[in-house]
Amino acid sequence: MTSTPEHGDSQHGHAGHQHGIAAGADQRYLIGGLALLLAFMLAEVVVAVLTNSLALLSDAGHMLTDAGAIAVALWAMRLAARPARDAWTFGWKRAEILSALGNGVTMLVIAAVVAVEAIRRLVDSHPDVHGGPVLVVALVGIVVNVAVAWLLARANRSSLNIEGAYQHILTDLYGFIGTVIAAIVIITTGWMKADAVASLVVVALMLHAGWGLLRASVRILLEAAPMNTSLEEIRGHLLEVPHVLDLHDLHVWTVTSDLPSLSAHLIVDDSCFTDGHAPQILDQVQECLGGHFDVEHSTFQLEPRSHADHEHGAHV
Repeated sequence: MTSTPEHGDSQHGHAGHQHGIAAGADQRYLIGGLALLLAFMLAEVVVAVLTNSLALLSDAGHMLTDAGAIAVALWAMRLAARPARDAWTFGWKRAEILSALGNGVTMLVIAAVVAVEAIRRLVDSHPDVHGGPVLVVALVGIVVNVAVAWLLARANRSSLNIEGAYQHILTDLYGFIGTVIAAIVIITTGWMKADAVASLVVVALMLHAGWGLLRASVRILLEAAPMNTSLEEIRGHLLEVPHVLDLHDLHVWTVTSDLPSLSAHLIVDDSCFTDGHAPQILDQVQECLGGHFDVEHSTFQLEPRSHADHEHGAHV
């Protein structure tokens, strides 16, 4: 039996891999966005209390989760940059996935809290909302969120960690747009419940973004195959390699964003172990994976046909 190192190790070395988080550049963008959010959030809370606006208060609550999302993203980036050692054979790269999971859960919880209060205000009497200050704060909020979204968009959004923070900001931007509309309705018609309706729009957006993050991060933590990955297609390509007769125990999973991994047992001609052809098979299957499926981290176990009698258990 023969095992292989990573494809990158055999041809380019570890220095050739730049998967996951580009900590240096991304941290500057996130720190800038965090500073903007915290400054505006404090001002928004004050205005929300003075004007009795649930829409502004819900925006401020969401903005608090935005700031928390960015702070956690920064922390996860530092963890993910730690090298692999001892029992942590992949390092702390999945810290970013835990961060994305936390962002998703937080958005769902905040959405539930705001939804309950918004429905209560729709059913019961609604306190007077001062539309003018709400409109001004919401307009400033749009500018702030556009600036923060621009900063985060410049970071590596292929990282689920940064994408989670970005979704927080994008949802908050839509929420402020809804608040502007609600403030205009209140100023022009006096219909105070527009504030609660705007809050429910924010809730719907938070539920959509939160569920998306939750689903994506859980897939990675449960080691499901990456989205849009066809195991049958991978199997078909590997079986086209000369001397590969069959394969089993094919597993494809994601360690962290942009880091898919694969392992499999390949059954090859017995002669490959005597004529020195085994290393060529490894080169061919790894080239196949890198070229067709962008999988550079793979491990293969080559087995002669006669070894099948010694395999135990179910194989996939």
